[in-house]
Formats: sequence, structure tokens, C-alpha cells
Amino acid sequence: MSPVHTAVLVEGESDRQAVLAAASAEGRDLADEGILVVAMGGATNIERAVRTYGPTGRDLDLVELCDEPERHFFERYLDTDDIFVCSSDLEDELIRAMGLDEMVAFIEDQGELKPFRTVQKQPAQRDRTLAQHVHRYCGIRAGRKVRYAEAMAAQVAPDRTPPPLRQLLDWV
Repeated sequence: MSPVHTAVLVEGESDRQAVLAAASAEGRDLADEGILVVAMGGATNIERAVRTYGPTGRDLDLVELCDEPERHFFERYLDTDDIFVCSSDLEDELIRAMGLDEMVAFIEDQGELKPFRTVQKQPAQRDRTLAQHVHRYCGIRAGRKVRYAEAMAAQVAPDRTPPPLRQLLDWV
């Protein structure tokens, strides 16, 4: 096991699990490589994470995977070359990488097709697209967002890994 030299800062636990699962699917163990993946508990905690893991803390190399709406928080503290940005969020990137038909099959494989169809029929959801239904469903139940993000990242074909995640894995 290598000494820790890099911290990958991500917004939440679902992002952390997805990064670890995607690396594992490629036969990599980031911890063995000296890479720590840190869920910050939200984008607004970037300053504390940089203090803890950056030059004034553990003095690790820092890299970030973030969502486009939160990009500005990270640009204050990190070089833009070290920030990999998901267009909406990582779950959306994974959904697009897998494709909607595969996502519905994935939900069915999780034994949750019936509850998914129930959500689709709710009045507030009726006018939304299938992509919006899938994205919403992935995050509406405690624990599902983390579980799905991890499983989706492990299942997506390596040649279809979402660009920001691919770039991050190549960087580390």
C-alpha cells in the first residue's frame, strides 16, 4: 500500500462510492495507490476540505469532481485543471452513459420496477421525460442514491464511462 499522496474531493457519499466503484471495475484500488476519496458533505465545505487535505493540512495533491451548478465554489480554491465537472451531477452522467433502456432494466434488476412505475404515475411526474423520472427515482429514497451510484458506476462499460469520471480516473 502506497502512502497517501492525493485526495479526490467529491461532494457527497454517492459520488465517493461511484468513483471507488468505477476504479474497482477497472481493477484499481485507489487506497492501495495512495489515493483518498473524500466525501465533503456538500460543495460549500470545499474550504474546510482544502484546509484539511491541502498545503496547510495533510499537504496532499488535490483534485475535485463536482457538479456544474457548484463549480464556482471549487474554482475559488483549486486550479481549474484539477476540477472535473459533471454537466448536471454524476448520477445524471451515469444515467446518460448507461442509456435509458439499460437504466430501466437496471431498476428492474434491483427489484424496484413497480415502485418506479408508481413514481412515474404521480401527478407531479406525469409531464416529465423518462430521463427525468429515472434521475428523480435514483435519489428519492434514503440510501438509494448511494447504492445506485455505486452499482451504476460498476456496471457501466469502461468505454462508456462518463467523461468527467474518465478524466478524473486518468488524472489519478
